[in-house]
Amino acid sequence: MSSGTLTIDLDAIAANWRALNAMSSGETAAVVKADAYGLGVDRVARVLARAGARHFFVAIAEEGVSLRQVLGPDVAIHVFSGHMPGDADMIGDLDLIPMINSLDQMIRHAEALPGHPFGVQLDSGMNRLGMEPTEWDAVRQIALAQNPVMLMSHLACADEPEAAMNAQQLAAFRAMTDDTDVPRCFANTGGILLGSDYHFDLARPGIGLYGGRPYTDARPVVTLDIPVIQCRDIALGEMVGYGTDFTAPRAMRIATVAAGYADGILRAMGPKTSLWAEDTPCPITGRISMDLIGVDITDLGRDPSHLQLLGPHQGIDVLADNAGTIGYEILTSLGARYMRRYIGG
Repeated sequence: MSSGTLTIDLDAIAANWRALNAMSSGETAAVVKADAYGLGVDRVARVLARAGARHFFVAIAEEGVSLRQVLGPDVAIHVFSGHMPGDADMIGDLDLIPMINSLDQMIRHAEALPGHPFGVQLDSGMNRLGMEPTEWDAVRQIALAQNPVMLMSHLACADEPEAAMNAQQLAAFRAMTDDTDVPRCFANTGGILLGSDYHFDLARPGIGLYGGRPYTDARPVVTLDIPVIQCRDIALGEMVGYGTDFTAPRAMRIATVAAGYADGILRAMGPKTSLWAEDTPCPITGRISMDLIGVDITDLGRDPSHLQLLGPHQGIDVLADNAGTIGYEILTSLGARYMRRYIGG
C-alpha cells in the first residue's frame, strides 16, 4: 500500500458534540458542510444523529440532498446559501430549509414553494451573507407573516473572545430579532464558548466537532500515517527536491514518503513541519512536491515503514500555524487518495 492512511475517530466527533451540547443553554445542531469538513458526511452525520443532533447545516442545496439520503426524514436540514435559482425541486422534494439571504431569495421561495419552511439569515456586521438591517426593516413584516422557522446570523470574530466585534454583533442581532418571537440561531463553536448570551435557541458548532480551535478541549479526531517508499544516504553538500532549496549540512539519511500537495499537504507548511516516528520528530527536507516529500530520518537510527503527519504530537492547528492558515483548510484539503479508516461510531 503506497497511499497514506487517514484515521477518523467517530467516537471523538460524537464526544465533542456532546460536550458542546452540554455547554449550550439551548439546542445544539451540527455543521456538516463540505463533506463534514472533508471527513465523510455519510459516516459523520450518522454518528452525530445517534449522539442526539436533530438539526444539521450545509452550505448548498446539493449537500442537503446528499445528507437527506444519509439521514432520512427525521432531522431538519438548513441550507446556508438560501434558495438559489434552480433549487426549488431539491428544497421541496428533500424537505430542506433554506436560510433566505435577500429579498430576491424570499420572493423566489414564496413563488416556487408557497408554505414551505424557511429561515432568514441576517447580517449583524460580517457583510458576507444575509439581509442588512435596512433591508430587514423593509421586509420583516412580510417575512414574519410567512412564519419563518428560524432567524440566524454569523459571528465574524467568535474565536477571539476579547474582540469588540462580538458584542457589537450580538447587539445588532438582538435589535433585529428580540421582538419577533421566532427561534434564533447565532453561535458557532466560538459563540458557544463566549457564553450563554450568545446561545439563543439553537447553536451550530462546526470546527469544534472535528477537533479544531477555538475549542481547545476538543478530542482529536484525525491521524494521518504516510508510507515510506525509499530511504537513501546523502553526503554533505548534496541537495534534496525541486529547486535545490535544501542542501545537506552533514551526511544524512533521507526517507521519501508517498504524499504531497495533491493530498492536501500544503507546500507552505514544509519549512516548519516534521513527520513523527513514534516520539521522534523527523523534519521535512526540501520542497513538498505533488506526490512525494523528503524527510530527515538521520537521528532516528532506523528506516521506518511509515511516518505520521497528524497525530498525538501534531494536530490540525499545528499544521495550520506552520502553513500560515487555519485548521479548517487543513481538514478540508485532505485528499481523496488516502485510505480512510473509521474507528468507533
